[in-house]
Amino acid sequence: MALSHDPLWPRAGDWPAPTDTAAGTGADHVARWDAAVLGAPASRTSLSPTGAHETPAAIRAALRRYSPTLMGPPPVDLGEVLCIADAGDVADPDGPVGEAALRAGIRGLAAASDLVIALGGDNSITYAVTQGAGAAGLITLDAHFDLRDGVSNGSPVRRLVEDGLDPARIVQIGIADFANSAAYAQRAADLGIRVVTLDDLRARGIADVVAEALAVAGGGLAAAGSGGSACSGGGIHLDIDVDVCDRAVAPGCPASVPGGLQAWELRALVRGIARGDRVRSADIVEVDATADAADGRTVRLAALCVLELLAGVHLRKGPA
Repeated sequence: MALSHDPLWPRAGDWPAPTDTAAGTGADHVARWDAAVLGAPASRTSLSPTGAHETPAAIRAALRRYSPTLMGPPPVDLGEVLCIADAGDVADPDGPVGEAALRAGIRGLAAASDLVIALGGDNSITYAVTQGAGAAGLITLDAHFDLRDGVSNGSPVRRLVEDGLDPARIVQIGIADFANSAAYAQRAADLGIRVVTLDDLRARGIADVVAEALAVAGGGLAAAGSGGSACSGGGIHLDIDVDVCDRAVAPGCPASVPGGLQAWELRALVRGIARGDRVRSADIVEVDATADAADGRTVRLAALCVLELLAGVHLRKGPA
């Protein structure tokens, strides 16, 4: 459906490629981006059949349905106050060669931007994106532990730990009943990962959980009994697995379940975490655009997560 045009109602998205204005010469040269977007359409190792490789393009289209305006007060057009680039997609991010290409693409963007946003694709991309960004801490918004054996969208957290990410700097928010096994829960406990279940989150409140997550992933708090390092330093990666949401608001996520987060809860978590100035990268994953509801609600929520990340970057500069 064609979207209306109103010169007084700008639309989000359609950001320039980094090479358009960051080549190093001319009046349009940008020394550093506030945020850069990279598509990572991985899907081949997914545990559930998925068309997640179609999602980066769908998110970009959905962004056009929104304005880039925070209502404040005062209202702020993020398109005017932030410098945002879109680097397109990694052609084939699955498998060792694809992961290497994704890792390199993220590394290059991270060197020139305050926040890199990877558009999945399934959750397997978290492995390469976290490493490409050089993150030392990890926060996941996810119903699942992602500690499975093997190589799949169910294994990125385990793979990162095995490659040296300190589990004492991993926080997993939204872990759900009846969506995990006791064996993987024990694996998380043995590693010393800080787990905040869905019930814990709702009992404590978003602000409290966000503050703890940023402290733990930033290295300021050691996970109790983990035996891991409490060394500070390094950036934080935020993994936004949209299947943490209630199936009513995320029917396009193969593993979403009834009773998960509401859309407003996910958005508040994303914005709150993105306000942390040590959050240097994020991914949005596990949305299958080909399986979404007719009204596109899951993809539209994923697009709003992009805007909430940008809002967080803007709010780092001053009080809300």
